Amino acid sequence: MNFKKYKFVFWALGIAAVLFIAYLLFQMTQSSSINSVMTLLMLVLGLVLGGVIAFLASKKMGSSAPVITESSHTIAESMRKVFKVVSAEGHFNEIYNYEESKKIFNFIPSKKKALVIIEAKILVGYDFEKFQWEVDEENRKVKLLNFPAPQILSTETDYKYYNIEEQFFNLFSKDDLARIQQNGKKQVIEAAKKSHLPEVAAEQMRTLLTEILAGKNFVLENASAISESKNFIDYKPDISKDS
Repeated sequence: MNFKKYKFVFWALGIAAVLFIAYLLFQMTQSSSINSVMTLLMLVLGLVLGGVIAFLASKKMGSSAPVITESSHTIAESMRKVFKVVSAEGHFNEIYNYEESKKIFNFIPSKKKALVIIEAKILVGYDFEKFQWEVDEENRKVKLLNFPAPQILSTETDYKYYNIEEQFFNLFSKDDLARIQQNGKKQVIEAAKKSHLPEVAAEQMRTLLTEILAGKNFVLENASAISESKNFIDYKPDISKDS
Protein backbone atom coordinates (compact mmCIF):
# COMPACT_ATOMS: atom_id res chain seq x y z
CA MET A 1 0.00 0.00 0.00
CA ASN A 2 1.36 3.44 -0.94
CA PHE A 3 0.75 5.46 2.24
CA LYS A 4 2.00 8.73 0.73
CA LYS A 5 -0.75 8.48 -1.84
CA TYR A 6 -3.43 8.74 0.91
CA LYS A 7 -1.64 11.35 2.98
CA PHE A 8 -4.13 14.08 2.01
CA VAL A 9 -7.03 11.92 3.25
CA PHE A 10 -5.72 11.98 6.83
CA TRP A 11 -5.16 15.71 6.63
CA ALA A 12 -8.75 16.11 5.53
CA LEU A 13 -9.93 13.93 8.42
CA GLY A 14 -7.94 16.08 10.86
CA ILE A 15 -9.46 19.29 9.51
CA ALA A 16 -12.92 17.73 9.60
CA ALA A 17 -12.36 16.76 13.25
CA VAL A 18 -11.42 20.36 14.08
CA LEU A 19 -14.50 21.73 12.33
CA PHE A 20 -16.74 19.20 14.06
CA ILE A 21 -15.38 20.13 17.51
CA ALA A 22 -15.82 23.82 16.71
CA TYR A 23 -19.43 23.16 15.72
CA LEU A 24 -20.14 21.34 18.99
CA LEU A 25 -18.62 24.16 21.00
CA PHE A 26 -20.70 26.68 19.10
CA GLN A 27 -23.86 24.76 19.93
CA MET A 28 -22.85 24.65 23.59
CA THR A 29 -22.35 28.43 23.71
CA GLN A 30 -25.84 28.95 22.31
CA SER A 31 -27.51 26.76 24.92
CA SER A 32 -25.57 27.73 28.07
CA SER A 33 -23.73 30.60 29.68
CA ILE A 34 -20.18 29.28 29.17
CA ASN A 35 -17.60 31.98 29.54
CA SER A 36 -16.26 33.28 26.20
CA VAL A 37 -12.67 32.71 27.35
CA MET A 38 -13.41 29.04 28.07
CA THR A 39 -14.99 28.75 24.65
CA LEU A 40 -11.89 30.19 23.04
CA LEU A 41 -9.68 27.75 24.95
CA MET A 42 -11.80 24.81 23.84
CA LEU A 43 -11.55 25.96 20.23
CA VAL A 44 -7.79 26.21 20.49
CA LEU A 45 -7.68 22.74 22.10
CA GLY A 46 -9.74 21.37 19.22
CA LEU A 47 -7.42 22.92 16.68
CA VAL A 48 -4.37 21.49 18.44
CA LEU A 49 -5.97 18.06 18.69
CA GLY A 50 -6.83 18.05 15.00
CA GLY A 51 -3.32 19.19 14.10
CA VAL A 52 -1.78 16.43 16.24
CA ILE A 53 -3.96 13.81 14.57
CA ALA A 54 -2.99 15.02 11.11
CA PHE A 55 0.70 15.25 12.07
CA LEU A 56 0.84 11.73 13.50
CA ALA A 57 -0.97 10.34 10.48
CA SER A 58 1.46 12.15 8.20
CA LYS A 59 4.48 10.79 10.07
CA LYS A 60 3.11 7.25 9.98
CA MET A 61 2.33 7.40 6.30
CA GLY A 62 5.75 8.79 5.46
CA SER A 63 7.76 6.29 7.54
CA SER A 64 11.05 5.17 6.06
CA ALA A 65 11.70 1.72 4.60
CA PRO A 66 12.69 -1.04 7.07
CA VAL A 67 16.38 -1.66 7.67
CA ILE A 68 17.41 -5.24 6.81
CA THR A 69 20.54 -6.74 8.30
CA GLU A 70 22.00 -9.90 6.81
CA SER A 71 25.01 -12.03 7.67
CA SER A 72 26.51 -15.26 6.40
CA HIS A 73 29.41 -17.57 7.17
CA THR A 74 31.01 -19.77 4.52
CA ILE A 75 33.06 -22.81 5.52
CA ALA A 76 35.10 -24.73 2.94
CA GLU A 77 34.70 -28.40 3.79
CA SER A 78 37.18 -29.89 1.32
CA MET A 79 38.98 -29.26 -1.95
CA ARG A 80 40.70 -31.62 -4.36
CA LYS A 81 41.92 -31.66 -7.93
CA VAL A 82 39.69 -33.28 -10.53
CA PHE A 83 39.77 -33.70 -14.27
CA LYS A 84 36.17 -33.91 -15.39
CA VAL A 85 35.07 -32.72 -18.80
CA VAL A 86 31.50 -31.75 -19.72
CA SER A 87 30.63 -32.91 -23.22
CA ALA A 88 26.81 -32.56 -23.31
CA GLU A 89 24.13 -30.41 -21.73
CA GLY A 90 20.42 -31.16 -21.48
CA HIS A 91 17.44 -29.05 -20.39
CA PHE A 92 14.33 -30.77 -19.08
CA ASN A 93 10.88 -29.70 -17.87
CA GLU A 94 9.17 -32.25 -15.65
CA ILE A 95 5.55 -31.96 -14.51
CA TYR A 96 5.26 -33.79 -11.20
CA ASN A 97 1.86 -34.35 -9.60
CA TYR A 98 1.83 -35.18 -5.88
CA GLU A 99 -1.28 -36.33 -4.02
CA GLU A 100 -1.64 -37.75 -0.53
CA SER A 101 -4.83 -39.07 1.06
CA LYS A 102 -5.37 -40.19 4.63
CA LYS A 103 -8.12 -40.53 7.22
CA ILE A 104 -8.10 -38.44 10.35
CA PHE A 105 -9.23 -40.40 13.41
CA ASN A 106 -9.56 -43.33 11.00
CA PHE A 107 -12.81 -42.06 9.45
CA ILE A 108 -12.49 -38.40 8.33
CA PRO A 109 -11.02 -38.31 4.78
CA SER A 110 -8.36 -35.70 4.17
CA LYS A 111 -6.38 -34.97 1.02
CA LYS A 112 -3.55 -32.70 -0.04
CA LYS A 113 -2.00 -32.34 -3.45
CA ALA A 114 0.37 -30.17 -5.42
CA LEU A 115 1.42 -29.74 -9.01
CA VAL A 116 5.14 -29.04 -9.41
CA ILE A 117 6.97 -28.01 -12.56
CA ILE A 118 10.66 -28.87 -12.40
CA GLU A 119 13.07 -27.06 -14.69
CA ALA A 120 16.44 -28.82 -14.78
CA LYS A 121 19.79 -28.42 -16.50
CA ILE A 122 21.89 -31.58 -16.59
CA LEU A 123 25.58 -31.62 -17.48
CA VAL A 124 27.00 -34.90 -18.76
CA GLY A 125 30.64 -35.73 -19.23
CA TYR A 126 33.58 -37.93 -18.28
CA ASP A 127 36.00 -38.36 -15.43
CA PHE A 128 39.47 -38.59 -16.97
CA GLU A 129 40.83 -40.20 -13.82
CA LYS A 130 39.02 -43.38 -14.83
CA PHE A 131 40.54 -43.53 -18.33
CA GLN A 132 43.13 -46.09 -19.34
CA TRP A 133 45.14 -45.70 -22.53
CA GLU A 134 48.40 -46.79 -24.10
CA VAL A 135 50.75 -44.37 -25.85
CA ASP A 136 52.94 -45.51 -28.74
CA GLU A 137 55.47 -42.69 -29.10
CA GLU A 138 57.30 -44.33 -32.01
CA ASN A 139 54.22 -44.74 -34.20
CA ARG A 140 52.48 -41.63 -32.80
CA LYS A 141 49.40 -43.54 -31.68
CA VAL A 142 47.17 -43.55 -28.59
CA LYS A 143 45.13 -46.66 -27.94
CA LEU A 144 42.14 -46.61 -25.58
CA LEU A 145 42.21 -49.57 -23.19
CA ASN A 146 39.35 -48.68 -20.89
CA PHE A 147 36.84 -45.91 -21.47
CA PRO A 148 34.12 -45.51 -18.81
CA ALA A 149 30.53 -44.66 -19.54
CA PRO A 150 29.46 -41.02 -19.40
CA GLN A 151 28.12 -39.74 -16.11
CA ILE A 152 25.99 -36.90 -14.85
CA LEU A 153 28.42 -34.35 -13.47
CA SER A 154 25.95 -31.73 -12.33
CA THR A 155 22.23 -31.02 -12.03
CA GLU A 156 20.64 -27.62 -11.54
CA THR A 157 16.95 -27.69 -10.66
CA ASP A 158 14.28 -25.08 -10.07
CA TYR A 159 10.88 -25.96 -8.56
CA LYS A 160 7.68 -24.02 -9.20
CA TYR A 161 4.61 -25.06 -7.23
CA TYR A 162 1.13 -24.74 -8.72
CA ASN A 163 -2.36 -25.75 -7.64
CA ILE A 164 -1.47 -26.48 -4.01
CA GLU A 165 -4.46 -27.86 -2.11
CA GLU A 166 -4.30 -28.75 1.56
CA GLN A 167 -6.66 -29.01 4.50
CA PHE A 168 -6.38 -27.72 8.05
CA PHE A 169 -5.48 -31.08 9.56
CA ASN A 170 -3.38 -32.18 6.59
CA LEU A 171 -0.87 -29.46 5.72
CA PHE A 172 2.36 -29.68 3.76
CA SER A 173 5.41 -29.98 6.01
CA LYS A 174 9.08 -29.35 5.23
CA ASP A 175 9.58 -33.11 4.94
CA ASP A 176 6.74 -33.31 2.41
CA LEU A 177 8.27 -30.59 0.24
CA ALA A 178 11.73 -32.20 0.47
CA ARG A 179 10.25 -35.55 -0.57
CA ILE A 180 8.40 -33.94 -3.48
CA GLN A 181 11.58 -32.29 -4.72
CA GLN A 182 13.63 -35.45 -4.34
CA ASN A 183 11.08 -37.61 -6.16
CA GLY A 184 10.70 -35.01 -8.89
CA LYS A 185 14.46 -34.83 -9.35
CA LYS A 186 14.64 -38.61 -9.65
CA GLN A 187 12.08 -38.44 -12.46
CA VAL A 188 14.22 -35.87 -14.28
CA ILE A 189 17.30 -38.09 -13.91
CA GLU A 190 15.41 -41.06 -15.32
CA ALA A 191 14.25 -38.93 -18.26
CA ALA A 192 17.86 -37.87 -18.90
CA LYS A 193 19.02 -41.50 -18.89
CA LYS A 194 16.42 -42.39 -21.52
CA SER A 195 17.31 -39.41 -23.71
CA HIS A 196 20.05 -39.06 -26.31
CA LEU A 197 22.39 -37.31 -23.87
CA PRO A 198 24.71 -40.34 -23.46
CA GLU A 199 25.08 -40.64 -27.23
CA VAL A 200 25.69 -36.92 -27.63
CA ALA A 201 28.29 -36.97 -24.85
CA ALA A 202 30.10 -39.98 -26.40
CA GLU A 203 30.18 -38.46 -29.88
CA GLN A 204 31.40 -35.12 -28.57
CA MET A 205 34.16 -36.77 -26.53
CA ARG A 206 35.31 -38.88 -29.48
CA THR A 207 35.55 -35.76 -31.65
CA LEU A 208 37.36 -33.84 -28.91
CA LEU A 209 40.03 -36.49 -28.33
CA THR A 210 40.54 -37.04 -32.05
CA GLU A 211 41.11 -33.33 -32.69
CA ILE A 212 43.39 -32.86 -29.68
CA LEU A 213 45.60 -35.79 -30.66
CA ALA A 214 45.61 -34.73 -34.30
CA GLY A 215 47.01 -31.38 -33.21
CA LYS A 216 49.94 -33.26 -31.65
CA ASN A 217 50.33 -35.50 -34.72
CA PHE A 218 48.94 -38.52 -32.90
CA VAL A 219 46.31 -40.95 -34.11
CA LEU A 220 43.52 -42.21 -31.85
CA GLU A 221 43.06 -45.97 -31.98
CA ASN A 222 40.03 -47.89 -30.78
CA ALA A 223 37.88 -44.73 -30.86
CA SER A 224 34.79 -46.96 -31.10
CA ALA A 225 35.25 -47.72 -27.39
CA ILE A 226 33.86 -44.26 -26.70
CA SER A 227 30.79 -44.78 -28.88
CA GLU A 228 30.10 -48.09 -27.13
CA SER A 229 29.66 -46.32 -23.79
CA LYS A 230 26.17 -44.93 -24.33
CA ASN A 231 24.72 -45.56 -20.88
CA PHE A 232 25.15 -43.43 -17.80
CA ILE A 233 27.15 -44.52 -14.82
CA ASP A 234 24.66 -45.00 -11.97
CA TYR A 235 23.77 -41.61 -10.55
CA LYS A 236 22.16 -40.93 -7.18
CA PRO A 237 20.70 -37.43 -6.94
CA ASP A 238 21.51 -35.37 -3.88
CA ILE A 239 18.61 -33.07 -3.00
CA SER A 240 20.90 -30.89 -0.87
CA LYS A 241 22.69 -29.65 -4.01
CA ASP A 242 19.61 -28.20 -5.65
CA SER A 243 19.72 -24.62 -6.69
